[in-house]
Amino acid sequence: MMRKLADKKTVKLISLTVAAVFVLSVFGMAFTKSGFSGVASAAAADSAVGVVNYQMLVAQSPDMAGYRTAMQQEEQNAKTEFDNNSANMSNEEKQKYAMQLKERLGDKQKELLEPIYQKIDAAIEKIAKKKGLSIVVDKGFVVYGGVDITGEVGSSLNGK
Repeated sequence: MMRKLADKKTVKLISLTVAAVFVLSVFGMAFTKSGFSGVASAAAADSAVGVVNYQMLVAQSPDMAGYRTAMQQEEQNAKTEFDNNSANMSNEEKQKYAMQLKERLGDKQKELLEPIYQKIDAAIEKIAKKKGLSIVVDKGFVVYGGVDITGEVGSSLNGK
């Protein structure tokens, strides 16, 4: 009796497995024959990838001259402050003070660069939307392909 029950379960399990494989293969053939793969490739073509040389955009930004001037002034102020305040300090105290000044300079650098980065990002977004690009990545991370919009973004930043 147990043997018959086990055999019926086995036959039923095998039948269900064969039916599932058949149904999945029919669906697979239907998707490839009905053009779903064409839709996927069309979507991939519509979602183009743009690339920019971000370092070059930062270096050629018209705002970089003001940044350089401000940072040179900050560095000069920090040097003068260090020279004036560290005369009576031990070497260890001088090192700690110098680290504090470097940290302050780093904060100032971030503060001055942030508006430049925001301006570049806004220009990239504007050009990308104009060209219908769904994503823009740094050129240094791309091995092959992509629409290079660096020149257009640079022109936009320079008001051309």
